[in-house]
Amino acid sequence: MSNTKSKPNATLVIGAGELGMAMLRALNERRGSTGDQSLTVLLRPLPAGEATGSQKDLAEKLWKIGVEIVRADLVTETKEGLAAIFADFGTVICCTGFVGGPGTQRKITEAVLEARVERYVPWQFGVDYDIVGRGSGQEVFDEQSDVRDMLRAQTRTHWIIVSTGMFTSFLFEPSFGLVDLVEGRVHALGNWKNRLTVTIPEDIGRLTSAILAQEPRIDDAVVFVSGDTLSYEQLADTVERFLGRPVERVLWSMAELRSEVARHPDDGMRKYHLAFARDTGVAWDKERTFNFAQGIPVTDVPTWLEKRECPPSPATSTAAA
Repeated sequence: MSNTKSKPNATLVIGAGELGMAMLRALNERRGSTGDQSLTVLLRPLPAGEATGSQKDLAEKLWKIGVEIVRADLVTETKEGLAAIFADFGTVICCTGFVGGPGTQRKITEAVLEARVERYVPWQFGVDYDIVGRGSGQEVFDEQSDVRDMLRAQTRTHWIIVSTGMFTSFLFEPSFGLVDLVEGRVHALGNWKNRLTVTIPEDIGRLTSAILAQEPRIDDAVVFVSGDTLSYEQLADTVERFLGRPVERVLWSMAELRSEVARHPDDGMRKYHLAFARDTGVAWDKERTFNFAQGIPVTDVPTWLEKRECPPSPATSTAAA
């Protein structure tokens, strides 16, 4: 049973951050060859009804690629209010993560199901939550498992989960602390042989768009993609080649990671360290991915690094000063 009120060719993307914009661009490129498909993005309401400079810039970017805008606050809007918005769309793709706080992804999913949206791509652009399960040390992962249970418990709305691993850039995010390019240091979580799968947002957008357009149609399935899959040992080797010098290799053992979470229970990054310190669920072989099967080129870690400026070594920086 599908929703007869919604427009089958109307797609709503929730959020226009890094992933949301990549998704909108990819969907827009594909609709140019597949007919007149409506493309809309859900954004937060304007403060006091007045757009700031950055909001005006975003609206102009969206207008240039023919994307319409609807507005709602995911945190304060009711499930019923969101469902009323979603009911106008045949496909909903959630590109806003955990910024709305605990329970937001459950509420969005409940609203999608209440609206009888025909096809839903939830915010599951991450690890294999079926393997990771609950109790990983990161509470937001538990909510992702709840979303999967909700989708699998019904048959009215078709769903596609796109498992992408970590965003590639997050490997090098200073606040995450895995790689320090300036100091030339790489940390491993749990074991140097443990692996991570990573993908850049642009590839996630392109691959999700391709998955949605795939024939025969993909429904009610978890689809794996990968820009790169590498061990912490391989990551350190890659960083060494990029920097052109040896890097310091530091192992954070499971005991250390658990101790850090116990000492800092409200620190989200330390919880992420513990959640990713495992040898299953956070990485998969590239050979079993959608992009590999379809021969779709993606950006691996060395290619991503090539587009970055190599920072000077600390010794060079000190001498220059």
